[in-house]
Amino acid sequence: MATLALLRFPPPTRFDRFRASQPPAIHLRLRSMPAVAIASLPARRSVTVSMARTAVPATDRSSLISALAYFLPFLDSLHYGRFLFARVPAAAAAVAPIVPLAAAYRSVPYAAFVAFFALYLGVVRNPSLSHYVRFNAMQAVVLDVLLALPALLQRVFGTPSRGVGFRVMEMGYHAIFAFSVACFLYALLSCVLGRTPHLPLVATAADRQL
Repeated sequence: MATLALLRFPPPTRFDRFRASQPPAIHLRLRSMPAVAIASLPARRSVTVSMARTAVPATDRSSLISALAYFLPFLDSLHYGRFLFARVPAAAAAVAPIVPLAAAYRSVPYAAFVAFFALYLGVVRNPSLSHYVRFNAMQAVVLDVLLALPALLQRVFGTPSRGVGFRVMEMGYHAIFAFSVACFLYALLSCVLGRTPHLPLVATAADRQL
Protein backbone atom coordinates (compact mmCIF):
# COMPACT_ATOMS: atom_id res chain seq x y z
CA MET A 1 0.00 0.00 0.00
CA ALA A 2 2.92 2.32 0.73
CA THR A 3 4.17 1.75 -2.77
CA LEU A 4 0.79 2.63 -4.30
CA ALA A 5 0.70 5.78 -2.21
CA LEU A 6 4.06 6.84 -3.61
CA LEU A 7 2.86 6.26 -7.18
CA ARG A 8 -0.11 8.55 -6.81
CA PHE A 9 0.17 11.68 -8.92
CA PRO A 10 -0.25 15.04 -7.26
CA PRO A 11 -3.49 16.90 -7.97
CA PRO A 12 -3.29 19.12 -11.08
CA THR A 13 -2.64 22.76 -10.51
CA ARG A 14 -4.36 25.71 -12.21
CA PHE A 15 -1.50 26.09 -14.67
CA ASP A 16 -1.75 22.47 -15.72
CA ARG A 17 -5.49 22.79 -16.26
CA PHE A 18 -5.02 25.94 -18.39
CA ARG A 19 -2.29 24.31 -20.47
CA ALA A 20 -4.42 21.23 -21.01
CA SER A 21 -7.38 23.30 -22.16
CA GLN A 22 -5.33 25.07 -24.88
CA PRO A 23 -5.78 23.66 -28.39
CA PRO A 24 -2.77 22.07 -29.96
CA ALA A 25 -0.50 24.44 -31.82
CA ILE A 26 -0.70 24.21 -35.59
CA HIS A 27 2.58 24.78 -37.36
CA LEU A 28 2.28 25.87 -40.99
CA ARG A 29 5.22 25.60 -43.29
CA LEU A 30 5.25 28.23 -46.03
CA ARG A 31 6.61 26.87 -49.19
CA SER A 32 8.39 29.33 -51.39
CA MET A 33 7.11 29.42 -54.99
CA PRO A 34 9.67 28.88 -57.68
CA ALA A 35 10.62 31.74 -59.97
CA VAL A 36 9.03 30.02 -62.98
CA ALA A 37 5.64 29.87 -61.27
CA ILE A 38 5.86 33.54 -60.32
CA ALA A 39 6.71 34.50 -63.85
CA SER A 40 3.73 32.57 -65.20
CA LEU A 41 1.23 34.51 -63.10
CA PRO A 42 -0.89 36.94 -65.14
CA ALA A 43 0.20 40.52 -64.76
CA ARG A 44 -2.22 42.96 -63.26
CA ARG A 45 -3.74 45.27 -65.78
CA SER A 46 -3.31 48.91 -65.12
CA VAL A 47 -6.47 50.86 -65.77
CA THR A 48 -5.92 54.36 -67.04
CA VAL A 49 -8.75 56.76 -66.46
CA SER A 50 -8.84 59.54 -68.99
CA MET A 51 -11.28 62.37 -69.46
CA ALA A 52 -13.76 61.97 -72.27
CA ARG A 53 -12.81 63.99 -75.31
CA THR A 54 -15.39 66.18 -76.91
CA ALA A 55 -16.57 65.29 -80.40
CA VAL A 56 -15.20 68.46 -81.91
CA PRO A 57 -12.81 67.70 -84.76
CA ALA A 58 -11.72 71.29 -85.26
CA THR A 59 -10.08 74.12 -83.37
CA ASP A 60 -11.30 77.70 -83.29
CA ARG A 61 -8.89 78.73 -86.04
CA SER A 62 -9.82 75.92 -88.40
CA SER A 63 -13.52 76.50 -87.75
CA LEU A 64 -13.16 80.16 -88.67
CA ILE A 65 -11.30 79.41 -91.90
CA SER A 66 -13.82 76.74 -92.83
CA ALA A 67 -16.75 79.07 -92.19
CA LEU A 68 -15.23 81.83 -94.32
CA ALA A 69 -14.78 79.40 -97.22
CA TYR A 70 -18.54 79.01 -97.60
CA PHE A 71 -19.00 82.71 -98.27
CA LEU A 72 -17.60 82.20 -101.78
CA PRO A 73 -20.47 80.06 -103.15
CA PHE A 74 -23.03 82.08 -101.23
CA LEU A 75 -21.89 85.40 -102.68
CA ASP A 76 -21.75 83.90 -106.17
CA SER A 77 -25.33 82.66 -105.82
CA LEU A 78 -26.98 85.89 -104.69
CA HIS A 79 -28.04 86.75 -108.24
CA TYR A 80 -30.32 83.69 -108.19
CA GLY A 81 -32.45 85.42 -105.59
CA ARG A 82 -33.28 88.52 -107.61
CA PHE A 83 -36.83 87.34 -108.42
CA LEU A 84 -37.40 86.33 -104.81
CA PHE A 85 -36.15 89.70 -103.54
CA ALA A 86 -38.54 91.49 -105.89
CA ARG A 87 -41.55 89.46 -104.76
CA VAL A 88 -40.74 89.04 -101.04
CA PRO A 89 -39.40 92.21 -99.34
CA ALA A 90 -38.63 90.28 -96.16
CA ALA A 91 -36.11 88.14 -98.07
CA ALA A 92 -34.45 91.28 -99.41
CA ALA A 93 -34.28 92.71 -95.89
CA ALA A 94 -32.70 89.50 -94.60
CA VAL A 95 -29.75 89.73 -97.01
CA ALA A 96 -29.44 93.51 -96.74
CA PRO A 97 -26.44 93.34 -94.33
CA ILE A 98 -24.48 91.29 -96.89
CA VAL A 99 -25.28 93.56 -99.85
CA PRO A 100 -22.32 95.93 -99.27
CA LEU A 101 -19.95 92.97 -99.05
CA ALA A 102 -21.41 91.48 -102.23
CA ALA A 103 -21.16 94.83 -104.00
CA ALA A 104 -17.51 95.22 -103.03
CA TYR A 105 -16.85 91.63 -104.09
CA ARG A 106 -18.38 92.15 -107.53
CA SER A 107 -16.70 95.52 -108.04
CA VAL A 108 -13.28 93.88 -108.22
CA PRO A 109 -12.54 92.54 -111.73
CA TYR A 110 -12.24 88.76 -111.86
CA ALA A 111 -12.77 88.57 -108.12
CA ALA A 112 -14.70 85.30 -108.43
CA PHE A 113 -11.89 83.60 -110.36
CA VAL A 114 -9.20 84.90 -108.01
CA ALA A 115 -11.14 83.80 -104.92
CA PHE A 116 -11.86 80.41 -106.48
CA PHE A 117 -8.22 79.58 -107.29
CA ALA A 118 -6.97 81.12 -104.05
CA LEU A 119 -9.28 78.86 -102.08
CA TYR A 120 -8.40 75.81 -104.13
CA LEU A 121 -4.63 76.27 -104.35
CA GLY A 122 -4.07 78.03 -101.05
CA VAL A 123 -6.31 75.96 -98.80
CA VAL A 124 -7.39 72.71 -100.45
CA ARG A 125 -3.93 71.85 -101.78
CA ASN A 126 -2.09 73.09 -98.71
CA PRO A 127 -0.79 70.05 -96.79
CA SER A 128 0.10 72.15 -93.74
CA LEU A 129 -3.59 72.70 -92.98
CA SER A 130 -5.76 70.15 -91.26
CA HIS A 131 -8.05 67.76 -93.10
CA TYR A 132 -11.04 69.50 -91.56
CA VAL A 133 -10.15 72.83 -93.19
CA ARG A 134 -9.26 71.28 -96.52
CA PHE A 135 -12.44 69.23 -96.66
CA ASN A 136 -14.65 72.25 -95.96
CA ALA A 137 -12.76 74.35 -98.48
CA MET A 138 -13.16 71.60 -101.08
CA GLN A 139 -16.88 71.44 -100.36
CA ALA A 140 -17.12 75.19 -100.89
CA VAL A 141 -15.25 74.88 -104.21
CA VAL A 142 -17.46 72.04 -105.45
CA LEU A 143 -20.58 73.90 -104.36
CA ASP A 144 -19.41 77.01 -106.19
CA VAL A 145 -18.88 75.02 -109.39
CA LEU A 146 -22.28 73.36 -109.00
CA LEU A 147 -24.01 76.72 -108.58
CA ALA A 148 -22.22 78.15 -111.62
CA LEU A 149 -23.59 75.47 -113.98
CA PRO A 150 -27.13 76.96 -114.33
CA ALA A 151 -25.70 80.36 -115.22
CA LEU A 152 -23.43 78.72 -117.81
CA LEU A 153 -26.37 76.86 -119.33
CA GLN A 154 -28.35 80.09 -119.41
CA ARG A 155 -25.61 81.78 -121.43
CA VAL A 156 -25.53 78.91 -123.87
CA PHE A 157 -29.28 78.54 -124.45
CA GLY A 158 -30.27 82.15 -123.84
CA THR A 159 -32.59 83.87 -121.37
CA PRO A 160 -36.34 83.69 -121.99
CA SER A 161 -38.13 86.97 -121.51
CA ARG A 162 -41.77 85.80 -121.31
CA GLY A 163 -44.08 82.85 -121.32
CA VAL A 164 -43.54 79.41 -119.90
CA GLY A 165 -39.79 79.56 -120.33
CA PHE A 166 -39.58 82.63 -118.13
CA ARG A 167 -41.73 80.99 -115.45
CA VAL A 168 -39.56 77.87 -115.49
CA MET A 169 -36.44 80.00 -115.19
CA GLU A 170 -37.93 81.95 -112.28
CA MET A 171 -38.87 78.78 -110.42
CA GLY A 172 -35.41 77.38 -111.08
CA TYR A 173 -33.86 80.53 -109.65
CA HIS A 174 -35.98 80.16 -106.52
CA ALA A 175 -34.95 76.53 -106.05
CA ILE A 176 -31.25 77.20 -106.64
CA PHE A 177 -31.20 80.15 -104.25
CA ALA A 178 -33.05 78.19 -101.55
CA PHE A 179 -30.57 75.34 -101.95
CA SER A 180 -27.63 77.77 -101.69
CA VAL A 181 -29.00 79.45 -98.56
CA ALA A 182 -29.72 76.12 -96.89
CA CYS A 183 -26.20 74.84 -97.61
CA PHE A 184 -24.65 78.10 -96.43
CA LEU A 185 -26.55 78.21 -93.12
CA TYR A 186 -26.02 74.52 -92.41
CA ALA A 187 -22.29 74.67 -93.17
CA LEU A 188 -21.82 77.90 -91.24
CA LEU A 189 -23.59 76.57 -88.16
CA SER A 190 -21.66 73.30 -88.30
CA CYS A 191 -18.31 75.08 -88.51
CA VAL A 192 -19.21 77.35 -85.60
CA LEU A 193 -20.08 74.28 -83.51
CA GLY A 194 -16.90 72.51 -84.64
CA ARG A 195 -18.70 69.77 -86.54
CA THR A 196 -18.12 68.52 -90.06
CA PRO A 197 -20.91 69.47 -92.48
CA HIS A 198 -21.81 66.98 -95.19
CA LEU A 199 -23.60 68.83 -97.96
CA PRO A 200 -25.87 66.88 -100.31
CA LEU A 201 -24.47 66.34 -103.82
CA VAL A 202 -21.21 67.90 -102.66
CA ALA A 203 -19.66 65.93 -99.80
CA THR A 204 -18.94 62.78 -101.82
CA ALA A 205 -17.26 64.69 -104.64
CA ALA A 206 -15.24 66.78 -102.19
CA ASP A 207 -14.06 63.70 -100.31
CA ARG A 208 -12.82 62.07 -103.49
CA GLN A 209 -10.63 65.06 -104.32
CA LEU A 210 -8.66 64.84 -101.04
